[in-house]
Amino acid sequence: MKKKNWIIVAILAVILAVGGIFYRFYYPKKLMLLKSEFVFTELIRLKSTAVKNQGASNTCWAYSGNSFLEAEMIRMGKTPVAISPLYTVRKAYLERARNYLRLHGGLKLNEGGQLHDVMQILRLHGAMPRAAYTGIKAGKSSGNFKRLRAVLNSALSSMVKNRELKSGWEQNIEVLMDDNLGKIPVNFDYQGKSYTARSFADQVIGIDPDQYIHIASVTTAPQYKTFVFLIPDNWSFSQFYNLPMEELTAVIDRALIKGFTVACTIDISEPGFSWPYGIAYVPQKSASDMTGEEKSTQFIRPQPERKVDAMERQNAFDAWQTTDDHALHIIGLVKDQNGKEYYVAKNSWGRGNAFQGFIYLTKEYVRYKSTALMLHKDALSSALKNKLAIH
Repeated sequence: MKKKNWIIVAILAVILAVGGIFYRFYYPKKLMLLKSEFVFTELIRLKSTAVKNQGASNTCWAYSGNSFLEAEMIRMGKTPVAISPLYTVRKAYLERARNYLRLHGGLKLNEGGQLHDVMQILRLHGAMPRAAYTGIKAGKSSGNFKRLRAVLNSALSSMVKNRELKSGWEQNIEVLMDDNLGKIPVNFDYQGKSYTARSFADQVIGIDPDQYIHIASVTTAPQYKTFVFLIPDNWSFSQFYNLPMEELTAVIDRALIKGFTVACTIDISEPGFSWPYGIAYVPQKSASDMTGEEKSTQFIRPQPERKVDAMERQNAFDAWQTTDDHALHIIGLVKDQNGKEYYVAKNSWGRGNAFQGFIYLTKEYVRYKSTALMLHKDALSSALKNKLAIH
């Protein structure tokens, strides 16, 4: 009986896992959604590259961060190139492994990360076009991160346990990543010219990581100062500028008006977020207080929103109700038929939703559930740059 019960549990787990993937990537294509009654008027729409699909991996930060870099190339008058997100992820894994060992194992190991990691890897390791490095081995449809996590954790935890670091440990980690993601070419051709990752980043992408800043909003650190944001994916212990909650959307608004896109990390595990419908807002009622009809129609027409203050935002963060579980790329602004404004955010789950891979976020949702912003420092107002001592 016990063996049968375990088999049943295993089967149910597989069904739930498959169902989750089905919902995330295929639900809108296979099932009929209720017809949307939203009428959006476009206010700002900045140029960006095509929507990508991260597949079943925790690499949204690399996809959204590189989408941001590609949009920056467009803004700078360059021809954008599809940058390899898995080159970024792989190099970040190595840097994370170094910190893991420096902290004697006191760090979580996976492929998750923050948007600033994209800039840090660009600074340290350069970048590659997706055509030169896909991170997918021949004959496979996606990178094998599940297996990679297991073998890297095993290898690195063994080093910590044995309390001995041999000189070739980094090469051993590179071999494990080669086995799961494929080898990185030392040189590659792009438009008839040979490059390394360093020369490609410098000569083709041409973006200076030091021109970009990272912003968060907490009540536990001084405002308008930098602080180390204690979130699980900030494995590099990078610093963020701390702004009041109400200024987050003011920063985004000004950036968009000036022609700058903004990358953001944000919590999407919310009852007011719907990937199939492509809408995110802060419901006025809790899910338990909604009627069946209200639940079924909450994403098909504009809804009243609950106002959130800084303490509620902070309390949700401290209670793990707000987590840094996703990254998006904000490229525009629209308003609905009632005049409410929404940010247009590019996702990295393919084009399988009501807005062909984009999500419309209300400003209240961003103030409540965003965890960090990344943008060019020149997107800020002169007054704010002075207040933050940014030159």
